[in-house]
This record gives sequence, C-alpha cells and structure tokens, in this order.
Amino acid sequence: MQPWAAYRGGGHLLCRGPRITFLLGPKIITVVLGAQWGDEGKGKVVDLLAMDADIVCRCQGGNNAGHTVVVDSVEYDFHLLPSGVLNKKAVSFIGNGVVIHLPGLFEEAEKNLQKGKGKVKHHLIDSPLHPPPVFNFHQAVDGIQEQQRQQQEGKNLGTTKKGIGPAYSSKAARNGLRVCDLVSDFKVFEEKFRMLAEHFLTMYPNLNVDIKGELEQLKGYAERLRPLVTDGVYFMHKALTGPSKKILVEGANAALLDIDFGTYPFVTSSNCTVGGVCTGLGVPPSYVGRVYGVVKAYTTRVGVGAFPTEQDNEIGALLQSRGREFGVTTGRKRRCGWLDLILVRYAHMVNGFSAIALTKLDILDTLPEIKVGVAYKVDGQSLPSFPANMDVLTRVSVEYETLPGWRCSTEAARSFEELPSQAQSYIHFIENFLQVPVKWVGVGKSRESMIKLF
Repeated sequence: MQPWAAYRGGGHLLCRGPRITFLLGPKIITVVLGAQWGDEGKGKVVDLLAMDADIVCRCQGGNNAGHTVVVDSVEYDFHLLPSGVLNKKAVSFIGNGVVIHLPGLFEEAEKNLQKGKGKVKHHLIDSPLHPPPVFNFHQAVDGIQEQQRQQQEGKNLGTTKKGIGPAYSSKAARNGLRVCDLVSDFKVFEEKFRMLAEHFLTMYPNLNVDIKGELEQLKGYAERLRPLVTDGVYFMHKALTGPSKKILVEGANAALLDIDFGTYPFVTSSNCTVGGVCTGLGVPPSYVGRVYGVVKAYTTRVGVGAFPTEQDNEIGALLQSRGREFGVTTGRKRRCGWLDLILVRYAHMVNGFSAIALTKLDILDTLPEIKVGVAYKVDGQSLPSFPANMDVLTRVSVEYETLPGWRCSTEAARSFEELPSQAQSYIHFIENFLQVPVKWVGVGKSRESMIKLF
C-alpha cells in the first residue's frame, strides 16, 4: 500500500503519509434553508437550533429578507441580523455574501435591543471585511428600475426596493465598494464612493443623490462598525479547525428565489441554495453537515411570478387570513395556495435536505379537505421535472392528491401522537412523496409550538 493511501473510517478521511496524519472536514455546519418562495418560518427553526449554537451566520441576501421570532410573547423581526442574536452566548456573524444597508442594520439592532430588554446580545455582529454596503442610491435605483420595467413591459419584478439587486450588480460589475474600504482610509473610500455615485447618475439622470450627506452618515457608521469587523475567512477557518464549535447558517429568501435555480427573472439577486453557504461565508463544502429545508404546510408567494397551485378564491383568502400572510419586510399581502410538492422536490434536488421542518400546520385546521400538488402537465403531457422556462410554468395544470382534513385545532399538540390522525397522514404523505423525513412540525407562533419528531 502506498504511504499516501487514504482510509475512510468513522465518517472522516484519514490521510497517512511518511510524515503526517491529518483529519479532513468534520461536518460541523448546520444549514437552514427555505424550500419554497420564502416566508416559510425559517427564523423559528433557526431560533430553536441557535440555543445550542456557538456561531450563527447569515451568508447571503440583505434586508430584503424578513424573519419573525416569538419568545415569551415578544415578537422580534429580523432582516439583516441572524435570528441567533437572541442567544447571548453565540456569536452572530454576517458573511461576505450579504449586502448590508448600514442604516437598516443599526436601526434593526436598536429596535430589537429595546424589545429584548437584555435578552438580545449587545455585541451584535462580527462582520467580515468583504460584504458590499447597500447605499441609499442603490435603493433609489431599485425603485427607478421597477418603474422603468412597468413602463416598458407593463410589469415589474416585484422587488422590495431595498437596493439589493443594484448592490449585487455593483459587485458583479467590479465597481462596487466593500466594508474593508469603509473602515480603512476614509479619503480613499470617499473618492471611490463619488465615482460610483457618478456612475449611477450617468445611467439615471433623474436620480437624486445627496453625496455629501450620505458620506457624512457613512463616516459615522464606519466608527461604529470598525470594532465589529474581522477578516471573515480567517474567523471561519479558526472556528472550523479550532476547539469544537457548533455553527449554524440561516438562509435568507428561499430555493425558488435563487438567482440561478429559482423562477427567474422573478427571483432575488443571490444564491439562496446550499452552494451560497460556501461562497457567502468562505468555508469549504466538506464542513457542511445537516441541511434542513423549511416547508410551509401550504404555499405562499409575495409579488409577481408564476404560482401553479395559487388559489385566487375563498381557499386562498382563508389561508391568507388565518396565516396572517403579510410580508415582514414590505407588509405586502402574500398570495396563497395549496402545498406544491413538485416545487419542494425540486428544492430537495438542489439542496439535498437531511430533513424537513413543516411549519404552520395549524392554519389548515378548519379545512374539510386538503389538496396537494403532485404533478404538472402542459398541453396534456406530463412534465418530468420542474420547468426552468417561466413561460412554461405559467401554462402548467396541476394534478392534485386530495387528503381529508382534521377540522379541529392542533395548536395545543406538543407531540406527534397528539396530532389528529388525518394530520399525521398529511405529514406521512409529504415524507413519502419527498423521501425526506419531517423532523419538526409547527402548530403555532411560539418556540413551544414546534413539535420535534426525532
């Protein structure tokens, strides 16, 4: 046997050579991702897992995301901060894949600190040097672009107008700025900022940019941000290779909003699938372990875009009303429909879910029967997979499986056995279709309402 021969044992790869023995990649990163179009209740799952975590991370998106967590009857809303800030023992880390609107970040931190009365961690974030800031003119450009789409094509993308797309565009065009620029020599930063502002003013002559005012604001934020900033790659490397730590990653948005794998162009501007964890934090894939997909017991979508199982009728209105389906970030009413398992299965193909967290089961409590989308057809022909072409997706007809409802409250249930038999059958149907186990079932807003099955 060669001296460099590899042996696999105990879940690790041991490489032995004439001089060294080393261990590769213990699976210490746990990931929570949305499996639909967002608003699945990821924050609640992250909140549960964060109580046992040492580091809780955001890896992509910006303050276009919105997570709500209820603890001791207090409702916390998070847009940029990881939901893990409620665990004062954990470090909350915002990775390089996130675009950060600094006024929004500090406003959110103060608001939740006041709500928490000491329960929210005061040393809020360690942020790496690489994330691009979202400037105020990025947000203004976002609004202008939506207006132009409406005028030119008669439809917009339904963005949150938080400047996320334009900020990522600056990053991809390589004329953007990063946090490391802001916390270094401010004179150099100012020159680059003025050049970027002029670039957008050339593209959008009607854009109103207060360059002097925003620079003064940013100079103040630079001082507040400097003690919270670290080199993200080295920080994560030390966490992965040093004394054993539990690392939790909170995905923003969801699989079907992913810039590559989502329902393009009605998507966000970042990778919300599992690959975004590695590029958004600077970590090797060998350290990623469990990947939990969060699935709402029905389907919702904010804004425009194809939605095969949408119920624009009394069923949709009931789900919207009972589920209080309004966006955390924009307050927009969410469109509602039946659970679409073709869509969730596609999300599983991309992400490889270890298990599912099924949320908001209680919203279905009053229905006499429940439909689940199990296949797509176009022009009478079955589709073998989820279509990439949105023109095709808008034309699909959905084949449903109809299951009996339970017509009683599940809100007091705290174990699987306490759920009505019909609700148990609904959960088993989802597991069997996806071939993925359901690990948690949500039957209310509080932490205690998440039933753990195994």
